[in-house]
Amino acid sequence: MKPFPLEIIFLLAAFFSAVELMILGYPWKIIQDAIVKKIAQGFPVILIFFSIGLLIGSWMVSGTIPMLVYYGIELIEPQYIYLIGFVVPIIFSLLTGTSWGSIGTIGVVIIGIAAIAGVDLGITAGAIVGGAYFGDKMSPLSDTTNLASAATDVPLFGHIQSMMFTTIPSAIIAAIIFFSLSFIYPASTEVNSEIATKETLSAINSLFHFNILLIIPPIIVLIGSLKRKPTVPVMLASAFTACILTLFIQDYSLQNLVQTLLKGYQVDMATWAQIIPENVTVLFNRGGLYALNEAIFFTFMVFIFIGILDMVKAMPTIVNMVFKNVKKRWALIISSLVATAFTNAFTSNQSATSFIIGDAFKPAYDKLKISRKVLSRSIEDYGTMIETLIPWHASTLFVVATLGVSLADYWHWQLLTLINIFVAPLLAVTGIGCFYKKDSKK
Repeated sequence: MKPFPLEIIFLLAAFFSAVELMILGYPWKIIQDAIVKKIAQGFPVILIFFSIGLLIGSWMVSGTIPMLVYYGIELIEPQYIYLIGFVVPIIFSLLTGTSWGSIGTIGVVIIGIAAIAGVDLGITAGAIVGGAYFGDKMSPLSDTTNLASAATDVPLFGHIQSMMFTTIPSAIIAAIIFFSLSFIYPASTEVNSEIATKETLSAINSLFHFNILLIIPPIIVLIGSLKRKPTVPVMLASAFTACILTLFIQDYSLQNLVQTLLKGYQVDMATWAQIIPENVTVLFNRGGLYALNEAIFFTFMVFIFIGILDMVKAMPTIVNMVFKNVKKRWALIISSLVATAFTNAFTSNQSATSFIIGDAFKPAYDKLKISRKVLSRSIEDYGTMIETLIPWHASTLFVVATLGVSLADYWHWQLLTLINIFVAPLLAVTGIGCFYKKDSKK
């Protein structure tokens, strides 16, 4: 028997929650308003989903992604693709402050190179996601980093300094393992594989014209992120630029371009091309407004359920009831980690989680003289970092739709998060990096 789809589970949960509230005397109008309010709060996520679809489609048909994949295959040593897939997104997301932007841009390029090189896509995806979230977590430009700092009244760079105690050791261990995996799960070196790679490069070359101007769309994203411009306008500007480049550089028609923006790029648009290998078709047939339609629909289902929960403040109430009697320092830190994971899993919203956990635990941290830097760090260690391991979370839906690798294939290779899950409570128990002798409000 197949398990129920998560969309149906959340829809049923929302239905029974709404029925229970109506039995308790809440009018449907108030319940409906709560649902609409939550969907409105989450709507920026929907807009980002649409923007990413347009971005990938436009970068594909313009030749930007194919060009980066082409030269990536020629320049990058496939044997070390796992380590490269971890380090490059770290750099990109540190500079831009966005994990989603890193995964949706450089991540797509790296997964494409990995697919053609014949390496394990699950390991590669785990490396990409881990690297992107490391950079996001440690970047002063990141929205989640700033929110965790604000929710706990901790200076931004004090918060980042605290996160180094858990994140950097986890990243070093993950990097060593990814390097080792290059020898355990290497790229194919068979003669047939080399022939297939040459055929792939030849096919890409037949589909697109390469031009230095094709790096402009990624540069727009990079500059926009560095200047902290709004995400959606930056992505749309990059996509629009890619569309213009398509018409001037590539042989695709305006109709092909419009179709790509709507339903994604298809290699059969290149009517002049002869035989296209299946791996190129699978790699390049993606993007468009409808690319993330399942993720968007599922996000609506989650927000409907969460909107009903928020109406009666269910999550803050549960957190306060369960953890209010914790007395020991190490136990309080671990309690805040568990509460963060629980809250983020059931709200699918790291922003809300930061303030729910921050408000619930600040007094207890102050009472036991634990620096709030540890609380802000905990909010990210078991909040931001575990998002892509939660099947129904918007971040997981985004990763799966963007990289084309299932959660079942990549979760056990998301080494940074998995290692961090053990490192964070270990520091709580040992007291390392917990700043017990510091002023508790700094």
